Amino acid sequence: MKKPVFIILLSIVAFLYACQKQPERPNIIFIMSDDHAYQAISAYGSVINKTPNIDRLAQEGMIFQNAFVTNSICAPCRAVILTGKYSHLNGVLDNVLEFDTAQATFPKILQEAGYQTVMIGKWHLKSDPKGFDFWKVLPGQGNYYNPDFRTPEGRKQIEGYVTDIITDVALDWLKNSRDPDRPFMMMYHHKAPHREWWPGPDHLKTFDGVTFPEPPTLFDDYTNRGSAAREQEMTILHHMNPGSDLKIKPDDVDTIRPDDPWNINAYKWNYRRMTDEQRRQWDEAYDPMVEAFKSNPPEGDDLLKWKYQRYMHDYLSCIASVDDNVGRLLDYLDKSGLTENTIVVYTSDQGFYLGEHGWFDKRFMYEESFRTPLLIRWPGRTKPGSQCEKMVMNLDFAETFLDAAGLTPPEQMQGESLVPLLKGETTDTWRNALYYHYYEYPAVHMVKRHYGIRTERYKLIHFYYDIDEWELYDLQEDPHELNNLYGKEGYDEITADLKSRLNSLINQYGDSDELTRSFLPQEKE
Repeated sequence: MKKPVFIILLSIVAFLYACQKQPERPNIIFIMSDDHAYQAISAYGSVINKTPNIDRLAQEGMIFQNAFVTNSICAPCRAVILTGKYSHLNGVLDNVLEFDTAQATFPKILQEAGYQTVMIGKWHLKSDPKGFDFWKVLPGQGNYYNPDFRTPEGRKQIEGYVTDIITDVALDWLKNSRDPDRPFMMMYHHKAPHREWWPGPDHLKTFDGVTFPEPPTLFDDYTNRGSAAREQEMTILHHMNPGSDLKIKPDDVDTIRPDDPWNINAYKWNYRRMTDEQRRQWDEAYDPMVEAFKSNPPEGDDLLKWKYQRYMHDYLSCIASVDDNVGRLLDYLDKSGLTENTIVVYTSDQGFYLGEHGWFDKRFMYEESFRTPLLIRWPGRTKPGSQCEKMVMNLDFAETFLDAAGLTPPEQMQGESLVPLLKGETTDTWRNALYYHYYEYPAVHMVKRHYGIRTERYKLIHFYYDIDEWELYDLQEDPHELNNLYGKEGYDEITADLKSRLNSLINQYGDSDELTRSFLPQEKE
């Protein structure tokens, strides 16, 4: 009789010991802003602003110096992140196509594994979010002031500034709805600093009197580049709107006129959303600038310089609100005791042009829009203040979150888990080349379709369909990508090697011309 009792006791002890040794599954907070250029984060060496709260994640975790996207545009980036698959496989090639929520996504898989899953802020995928226990998302791009939100119960408007409100909702869920006995994954996604860059009340005057340093390529004339760089429609000088973008207030702000230019009506739509007090604060901040501009409007190069300064004032003011609110969230994690077992990720859906090449917006495979910020803090796993030079992608996020939760990603996911990198492990087999494919043309900003490969030193891009042009850049010798080397003497061997490797990546990721054409509108016979 004693032996079975002993065996039972031994089994209980072993079970309890195994339970003690079982690692606690980490919480995950995935912070993503919209169009936040890495050049506007002080941890990345920004010379135009400071982001002390976002910088905390670099100081207390890891900063990735070479993080990139598969397709530099809002909705496709979000679909790639959810599915871990390239655009041609997840079905969202541009900002028009709707996301098919029947696909496997990392939130669904985490939810099935017992995680509480939350989606707050910018969604931008048209269909209702699936795989979330709680969601409250902006319709489309959303509004900066007094925004509407989509919820399972219907559409609701909330008074206030969108960046503050998104954080309020996130903190409210953490404080009042979270089950403390289960891990959670929260997607906390900001609208800011997306165009048209309407600063919040706290930062309307933050950069008054500041003169921002100009990027060296602000006056780029696109010499030694192809048709795509010359024919785009995203220059600060010619394509940035005086009303909605630069805040030159229309004389009549109360009447929407169908015959008014889009940018004037866009200003009015935003302005009319404000409360009387919000309008008062706005007018107090912006009216002096408008009066000064109208009394002595700049011309030529001076106009470009003026527009650049206006752009930076508003764009960076929006980022200041994002940084404040990241700080609010991190402070709550500290006070609530959640920091120790919570992975916090900060990234953007893609990069952005801050005057480089005279541009704003994104889309191109050139570095400023192809590259994106990525900072990750994982206490106890990631060494504080560490840096990673490996080439990583937004394609890797789904696999990373599932791996961190102890789950095996589905085979159809195409990325790589960043967990080994976060733990400082040696990874000799990590990717040494990146594949990129952009599709949205003809469309706003008129950036031509293109795909390409980037290695540590070189970048090869093919613009296709309406044109057939190749571009080759030596990123070591020409970091600003000003000199297209394709077809130049001495580069035949490099070009041939890159084309071969590009074809291998196309095959590896299952892309094809047939797939691309299948998404295009079919011409009637």
